[in-house]
Amino acid sequence: MPELQDVFRLYADDYLAKVKPPPHVHKAIRAIQSCRTAALGGHVDSCGECGYQKISYNSCRNRHCPKCQALSKERWVMAQEANLLPVQYFHTVFTLPRELDELVMGNRAKMFNLLLRASSETLKRLALDKKHLGAETGFTSILHTWGKNLHFHPHVHIIIPGGGLTGIGKWQKSRKKFFIPVKVMAKLFRGKFLAGLQEIRHKIQGLDDDDTWRKLLQTLYAKDWYVYCKRPFKTSHSVLQYLGRYTHRVAISNHRMVSIHGGKVAFKWRDYKDRSREKIMTLEANEFIRRFLLHILPPGFTKIRHYGFLASAVKKTKLALCKRLTGAKIVEVVKLSAAELMERLTGRNIALCPGCGIGHFDLAWTRAPPILA
Repeated sequence: MPELQDVFRLYADDYLAKVKPPPHVHKAIRAIQSCRTAALGGHVDSCGECGYQKISYNSCRNRHCPKCQALSKERWVMAQEANLLPVQYFHTVFTLPRELDELVMGNRAKMFNLLLRASSETLKRLALDKKHLGAETGFTSILHTWGKNLHFHPHVHIIIPGGGLTGIGKWQKSRKKFFIPVKVMAKLFRGKFLAGLQEIRHKIQGLDDDDTWRKLLQTLYAKDWYVYCKRPFKTSHSVLQYLGRYTHRVAISNHRMVSIHGGKVAFKWRDYKDRSREKIMTLEANEFIRRFLLHILPPGFTKIRHYGFLASAVKKTKLALCKRLTGAKIVEVVKLSAAELMERLTGRNIALCPGCGIGHFDLAWTRAPPILA
């Protein structure tokens, strides 16, 4: 089956001859090209029973490479299991209007931070309001920047429990339907984002002109901003399954790739405007690469963040109290090796020799990447 790496191996050099991306984007391209190839070095394992040898090349470990996310995702999800409460969970999505796309692309780190801040402050403030919940809640936010067709589409997915911690240390349970009306969230989100944009306006490229700023504000205040609340998860296990799908996802995964032929790339996508039907989109290779690179995050940017009683500064005490109040089971986080994680994911013992089926692999020798040799 074709993979994203094949597209980059075949066409990235041609793309780079025409376009000069920032260093961190160039680094991501080279990492995806080289992942699990001799270019990154590797090691040889040998079976102590039959002498069968297996060569394994090193992963690039770049967070935008679809090959390198499985183990990272599994470790992260296992750690989050200890944070779950035996309550109903909701999934909300905060989306920026299209009119801001160009501004966000030119000021990614600042605008992504503002998006995460405005959406989290919206939920925290409304949850504290006695009209809705009257308690401090705790939630996880995940930034995504793409739509199914790889176009730029910045939005935040948030997983939030149906309840929170009151000021007198009691657990306040929410209504079965989401406890904050989406229209109320959308209006406050719009206000908080635009107020925050006003604060950092002098740091944003493209907002120096007063007329441009006034026109943009008029346009954005005239729009209904999109906030969506999906149906609640049925079980805590469903929450973990969702987190596993979304947290370490890249703009396109290998299973969506269909073909690479004649300078064109075909991939599967789901058209939500047409009853979520699955379709095939075919793009010129350079256009496919351009769209994928739109979603390379700024260096060091944290796209998964925890708020409220899940925030690192208060989590130890407040989450422990929430667990006691809701009768949560104590879950011990077990650290597994890469081999143990692979067996959990695939059901296969990768340390067992496929040649004889009896012996186990031992490291025979390692090879550094050529540039380090």
